[in-house]
Amino acid sequence: MTDNLDEITKSLQEAVLEGYSQKLKDELFDPKNIGKIENPDSHVRITGVCGDTIEMSLTIKDGRIRDIKFMTDGCGATIACASYATRTVKGKSIEEALRIKPEDVDKYFEGLPKESKHCAKLSVDTLVAALKILE
Repeated sequence: MTDNLDEITKSLQEAVLEGYSQKLKDELFDPKNIGKIENPDSHVRITGVCGDTIEMSLTIKDGRIRDIKFMTDGCGATIACASYATRTVKGKSIEEALRIKPEDVDKYFEGLPKESKHCAKLSVDTLVAALKILE
């Protein structure tokens, strides 16, 4: 019975993730920086056009992003995009972090499916909003 459930689960995962690159699947199944930061220097919550919400908080030390975390109620693509965006900017200056664009996230994932491109935008928009509070 367990073997049958495992096969059904695998089949469902493959169907849901069809069209996504291996990089996105890897990020989704091992996301980074999920959680909340106690007493962050910046905290924002943004809801995208699809209804997914990303909360992002970060701390700054010596002009660099010391820590950054996110929480989301979003789909797999939103989780993967937020994970990638946060791990990409961790340790960078605010100016460096502000250079990330949705196109960079899309390119890293070897092209998100059309219906998931907004996830890259939501991730970057949330990051930018969190950084703009600090300016």
